Amino acid sequence: MLAYLVIREGSKWADVFRLVPGQAVTIGRAPTNQVVVKDERCSRCHAEIFFSDDQWTLRDLDSRNGTIIADSRVRGDYNLHPGDIIRIGQTQLRFVHELSKAFTESNSSQDPTVDAFNGPLATDDSSVLSIHEPATITHRRGQTKFLEPRQADETSLPKVGRAAASLCRLAFELAQAPEIITICDLALGGLFSATQVDAGAVLVLPRHYEGEPNSIDLELVSARTDSSLPYHRVSNFLASTVLREGEAVLARNVMGDSALGSRDSKGVVDATSVICAPIRRGKRVLGLLHLYSTNDERVPDPDDLEFTLAVADTVAVAVDNLGRRQELAENLNQIRDENLQLRERLGVQSEIVGSSIAMARVAQEIARAAPSRATVLIRGESGVGKELVARAVHFSSPRRKEAFVCLNCAALSRSLLASELFGHEQGAFTGATQRKMGKFEAANGGTLMLDEIGEMSPAIQAKFLRVLEGHPFERVGGTETVKVDVRVIAATNRDLERDVTEGRFRRDLYFRLRVLEILVPPLRKRIEDIAELAHYFLQRFNAETGRKLRGYSPQAMEQMRKYRWPGNVRELKNVVERAVVLARGEFIEHEDLTLSQISTVGDTGDVQMPQAQFRPASLSDMERQHILATLISTNWNKSQTAALLGIERSTLDRKIRRYELIEEHRKAAP
Repeated sequence: MLAYLVIREGSKWADVFRLVPGQAVTIGRAPTNQVVVKDERCSRCHAEIFFSDDQWTLRDLDSRNGTIIADSRVRGDYNLHPGDIIRIGQTQLRFVHELSKAFTESNSSQDPTVDAFNGPLATDDSSVLSIHEPATITHRRGQTKFLEPRQADETSLPKVGRAAASLCRLAFELAQAPEIITICDLALGGLFSATQVDAGAVLVLPRHYEGEPNSIDLELVSARTDSSLPYHRVSNFLASTVLREGEAVLARNVMGDSALGSRDSKGVVDATSVICAPIRRGKRVLGLLHLYSTNDERVPDPDDLEFTLAVADTVAVAVDNLGRRQELAENLNQIRDENLQLRERLGVQSEIVGSSIAMARVAQEIARAAPSRATVLIRGESGVGKELVARAVHFSSPRRKEAFVCLNCAALSRSLLASELFGHEQGAFTGATQRKMGKFEAANGGTLMLDEIGEMSPAIQAKFLRVLEGHPFERVGGTETVKVDVRVIAATNRDLERDVTEGRFRRDLYFRLRVLEILVPPLRKRIEDIAELAHYFLQRFNAETGRKLRGYSPQAMEQMRKYRWPGNVRELKNVVERAVVLARGEFIEHEDLTLSQISTVGDTGDVQMPQAQFRPASLSDMERQHILATLISTNWNKSQTAALLGIERSTLDRKIRRYELIEEHRKAAP
């Protein structure tokens, strides 16, 4: 029981809607209806039509202006009959079972020229039926014929049509030209085939030309002539006129006029007609198109001038686009070179030097840890190169193209550390004049390395743990939640197990950080790497300072091998740098090496006091010596010293003042 609603708005039919049994159709002004009636007197949900008991039924949905059939307002349900006209405001909907009878029957006349809407037929049945016929593909073509070479049948086309087809093909070819000389050759070829000229050229200004266009600065890029005579350059007068006014010029009968044409070596003017058009891009002139005819039978007309001007504008677009492509290519090459240089510098700074068994084991651990997203804990004494190991993990991981951000937790107070990690909002504290992005946000998608993780306060540890677990965080002083994807690499020289036992480090955070662990050995435990590192730093500082030191004397190398290197690789680097600056000969001698007398620090952070003969001393003297030795071993890092001594920072400050250690430190400073 298929049926149709033929919809008319005003004097013309608007649409045909098919009714399908089992699908109720709503009519109204709201766009959610299946049949939308754009009439102010139509309610948003005006009426509905549904199929029930083998009959199509119309139901008015309590509309304001009502639904009319045969001049009667529908109340309740109304069984529709073929030919019924439903009126809603000025819109009429005719209910039919067959579309062929939608317009041929009339309630008042059998006149086939009058339809059931009491108006003349606006169209025939076929046009109504055609909108319901399935779509068919009538033609197929792989490439447009307008971009193919000129066809023989084009000669029958009007001149304007041939010019448009030639211009279309020329524009397509110019867009693909790889260099400016190709653009100029294509432009001349198109002009010679479409205009009445036999000689011409393309002249352009230099690419980065500045100032007012000058005919003297025009460079001849491409020239062509179909006669036996060579091409004669455009006169300065004509070129200057076109460049100054920015308009194309057609001059006929210029024989003998040296201002418009050019004379050959015998003083005879070759050109009889001249076309000169500016190659312009907006208000900027890029060059000139110069064409002329030496044959009295080939005289260009105004249509040729129009075509030449169109070609000139098309050439301007092609030249401008080519310049932009070249500029982008140059910028890309420059960026690639800078990127390569930066990568080379980064590679030098993050390269791990050493071929010992211990460093080979570290390299294997880096290779295993890099592909994972798990948190990495790097442990080792100060100066062994924990940050270099973290960089190696990052640049060997899938996150290598994203940011690598490093933060030293021991260098900041509790409040500043929270701000650096998580960021802060404007006005969160004194000095917070604007919103600041934290290190977690800066490293989103990449890697965040936290050095000296053991120095983090318990309050920050709790918030840091939540972020590690994947929870969003809030900036200091803010309420907006921030969620990031960051891989965390932590580093420390502290004995975290002892800190956990003593309550200075959270147990749950310790286990969360220690998913993958890399232990970097101190330099004294890989003596075979000392010579390799020493030569590496020597080459580096030779290049930086311009020195040409050839190496180390045997005594100097032996002294470096026997030295315990309490500052590890960092100390070795500084010693070599100082020696390169102060060395007086071609080799670094042992007296050029400035080595300290500080005892080494064990892997767990305990100070190993040198064994010496017992000397009686008071507890105050022993405490003073012990505090001073610890301060020196930590490079006067008071926070680290207080943690090693197991006292508060304020207590350490009081003891430093009591024992006058500051004055002694100043005297010892170089």
